[in-house]
Amino acid sequence: MSAPSTLAFYAHPDDEALVAGGTLAKHAAADARTGVVTATWAAGSHRATELADALKILGAGGPRMLGYADLEVPESAPGRPRFCDAPLEETVGDVVTHIRSFQPQILISHDAYGSSGHPDHVHTHRVMLLAAHAAGLADLYPDAGPAWQPTALYLSAHPASASTLLVGVLAGVGKRLWTVPDEMISVAVDVRPWADRKWAAIRAHRSEAARSRSLPALLSQLPAAEREAVLGTEYFIRRDLGNTTVTLSELTP
Repeated sequence: MSAPSTLAFYAHPDDEALVAGGTLAKHAAADARTGVVTATWAAGSHRATELADALKILGAGGPRMLGYADLEVPESAPGRPRFCDAPLEETVGDVVTHIRSFQPQILISHDAYGSSGHPDHVHTHRVMLLAAHAAGLADLYPDAGPAWQPTALYLSAHPASASTLLVGVLAGVGKRLWTVPDEMISVAVDVRPWADRKWAAIRAHRSEAARSRSLPALLSQLPAAEREAVLGTEYFIRRDLGNTTVTLSELTP
């Protein structure tokens, strides 16, 4: 089966590589159109440059940045509102425009917890849920292009039973990983064949890797076998949007 075209929407540069980098690389390697929309940070910023490098490694095209400010870093987008503060109608319309332009079969984003509970992550989830449905309704956002309905939305999540190591890593620096019950997981994608590419994409976010308490930095301190255990499988909760069934799990390494 041919690989489905895939568009991801994440809050910050590096989120895409950390939780879906292997899946994006896998789809791109199967010649699927693959792209990433990022909610925060401005084009021209240092993190935009790092994002471009990471996406090139993953084969996911160039950055598609909404250009809102990171909740905790107002200078990330001078003169723009924080993503969480921007009018909902505006942010949903931004994402609808990208969906209709790209015309993906599958969408990917944060789950309701946003992995870490970060407000930008959680808000990205909310915006994506609205945009995923609005994109297929021609009377909504008529200036965003012709209606387009993706078939499914996959939400990046961490199952409780498979996240013990990562929970411990984050707890060591006073952070929490928000996990979901195992039965909520719809598909587990084995991305070990793309582990080197995924890790290189994570490391491409150099400014994050240089922060001692960031996840990229913490992962770099793990033995290679433990790091592969954390990064080698990506988990998703599926939400059906259309009538045609296209799944991540049908792709083979």
